[in-house]
Amino acid sequence: MSDQKQDVNRRDFIAAGGSVAAMAAMMQAFETRAQESEGKDSARRTDDSTPPVKMGLIGYGPHGREIARNLVQLPSAPLVAVSDNYGAMLRRSKRDHPKANGYAKYQDLLADKNVEGVIIATAPHEHKEIVLAALKAGKHVYCEAPLGHTLADARAIAKAAADNPQQNFQAGLQFRSEPQRHFMFPFMRSGALGRAVQARTQWHKKTSWRRVSPNGAREKAINWRLNKQLSPGLAGEVGMHQMDLVNYFLNLKPMAVSGFGSTIQWRDGRQVPDTVNLVFEYGNGFSLTQELTLSNSFDGEYEVMHGTNSAVMLRGSQAWMYKEADAPLIGWEVYARKEAHYGKPGVVLAAGATTLSKGGKKLYQESAFTQTPIFYSLEAFAYNSHQVKTTVADLVDTFGEVDNETVVEFLKEQLAGTNSLLPAADAVDGYQANAIALKANEAVNTRKRVEITAADLTI
Repeated sequence: MSDQKQDVNRRDFIAAGGSVAAMAAMMQAFETRAQESEGKDSARRTDDSTPPVKMGLIGYGPHGREIARNLVQLPSAPLVAVSDNYGAMLRRSKRDHPKANGYAKYQDLLADKNVEGVIIATAPHEHKEIVLAALKAGKHVYCEAPLGHTLADARAIAKAAADNPQQNFQAGLQFRSEPQRHFMFPFMRSGALGRAVQARTQWHKKTSWRRVSPNGAREKAINWRLNKQLSPGLAGEVGMHQMDLVNYFLNLKPMAVSGFGSTIQWRDGRQVPDTVNLVFEYGNGFSLTQELTLSNSFDGEYEVMHGTNSAVMLRGSQAWMYKEADAPLIGWEVYARKEAHYGKPGVVLAAGATTLSKGGKKLYQESAFTQTPIFYSLEAFAYNSHQVKTTVADLVDTFGEVDNETVVEFLKEQLAGTNSLLPAADAVDGYQANAIALKANEAVNTRKRVEITAADLTI
């Protein structure tokens, strides 16, 4: 299966002007994509012929282990090395992945010439030192989000990525790579919502965030999320991903944020609230509210965007559109599958679930994109790293040594300009989401309205 055949051409769609005709063309492209992929395994967007990029993983905590489990399913991203400075975790990595080299120091992993790409899954306050060293060592870098626990750290990481364009840098904003969200991108940019009015996201999960260890120093280190000096709080650890998705879909950036938080459930001496509410203000009157809690799990997590013509809800790998009674008829929605929620039928907007017609019989194809967002984010990192590596090699072979500006322009022309990369968040995306989330966490901690300026969002 060719991943490029599976993507709607966004440039062609935007050029069509977001008209009703463009919407019809987009949905026809969705149907064609579903028909082409019927009966095929779409869990991966790359196939077994994709050249592998050998991966090193730094940090083998809970999230690092989740990353490793996903890498095992990706032939394009073999795990060849793991580093963790805590002996028990390093030994566990060797049991789980006996073929991967184990290193107590990340510097030794970076010196391993077999490692081509590095995935950094440590605490945010440790990212800057590791990212800068990895780029200096010539590695492609995937840095979990948030990039840094301070604006200065995040900016330093983004600048270092810009200074090393010959290496692929990806920020861990997983929703940017997830197929269902990417499937929705042209739809959300088409104007089907009408005028964007407001959005709301929520994340409810009863979990303490506290981790235990028989080693006192280790326990203090692994509980950085509960340390006010190191933690970006719920706004940075969770809310950032949903906030970034709304901003990305609607092409907006907030101008201010207000918030407050409290500790309701986990009164264990922590300095970071377990329940947070945020309101983001935008220059056009649009607003985004976020509800985040570690104290209750009811109703899980989702994002909903309201417009004058319709509302769109995304929950996991599913999405629905709820039209207003006075909204203009687009056409395709009359025949699309509908599901009832909140007492009202919602038009299904799911990747691979478009209505198909064969021999006069209508049928549906359920989405085959069943993996978690981190899977698709890592897949994009491996694929895009290979694309960058080979493109830069072609440039150097042809012209010899070249400067960074030439590399950037060549990559833009050869890859970005030809839609040859899988969707992923770059350093600028990661920095801007990081900056907004840190401002939100500041609003929670101070209980004040905090402005977000253009300078804050500039590297």
